Amino acid sequence: MDINRYKITGESGAELSGFPEKCLACNVTKKELRAAMRENKEKISELQDKLYAEGKVGVLIIFQAMDAAGKDSAIKHVMSGVNPQGVNVHSFKQPSKEELAHDYLWRAVKVLPERGKIAIFNRSYYEDVLVVKVHKLYKNYVMPDRCKNEETIEKRYKQIRDFEDYLWENGIITVKFFLHLSKDEQRKRFLKRIDRKDKNWKFSEADLKEREYWDEYQEAYQAAISNTATERNPWYIVPADRKDYTRAVISEVLLDVMGAIDPKYPEVSEQQEADLLECKRQLGEE
Repeated sequence: MDINRYKITGESGAELSGFPEKCLACNVTKKELRAAMRENKEKISELQDKLYAEGKVGVLIIFQAMDAAGKDSAIKHVMSGVNPQGVNVHSFKQPSKEELAHDYLWRAVKVLPERGKIAIFNRSYYEDVLVVKVHKLYKNYVMPDRCKNEETIEKRYKQIRDFEDYLWENGIITVKFFLHLSKDEQRKRFLKRIDRKDKNWKFSEADLKEREYWDEYQEAYQAAISNTATERNPWYIVPADRKDYTRAVISEVLLDVMGAIDPKYPEVSEQQEADLLECKRQLGEE
């Protein structure tokens, strides 16, 4: 799978219309995708174990998408093989009163991954250049007027780029996924959530209201990706109309990222090795 076809590094803009919502290899079978996923998850699990043991690099994985694009299920299926001790998942919902009293990155900084661990953000600080932009929520913030004008969002693109560079320079690699869902597929998934009792809890009237701003959100995502994708901290625009293919692409990307980190188990010194042999001798004599 050529993951570079989905990768945005900022060298050119990200025109979403140029990226398909449907998979680019629709002839691939579910059986083949499941086999690839199993193999990828095993390799990711091995690399995560080394990452945790080495404790040098942290990995921040960000999922952004329109409602019903499959963020939850992608996290569940792709990360099912990793050690939960080394992974934390954080869901960013509407900010609380306390969070609104701080800068918009504050709530994300609190849950950044330690070096050696993986943090997964289901939505993220990017909401502050997405929903905040679409609905111009910044105009109602309790801040000085100079902080909430027409340049607010443009300034935040730069702040986010600088923030992610700061993380990279401190040992945290950021991997960003936009699950690119078509409007028609979202409609089908919304109907499924309404028709199935076990899915009712995932749907609200607010989801339908936000759907009315589809075009505005597409523009906001396009601008956010174009303005914050860099070589160090790229975006991946992943087709999301077929969930098994979406998950396979995500697993390929994560395997590539983890492989590039190339974590190693810590080496023991000669003295530590001698101590281990002595411990082994003592245990053998019991």
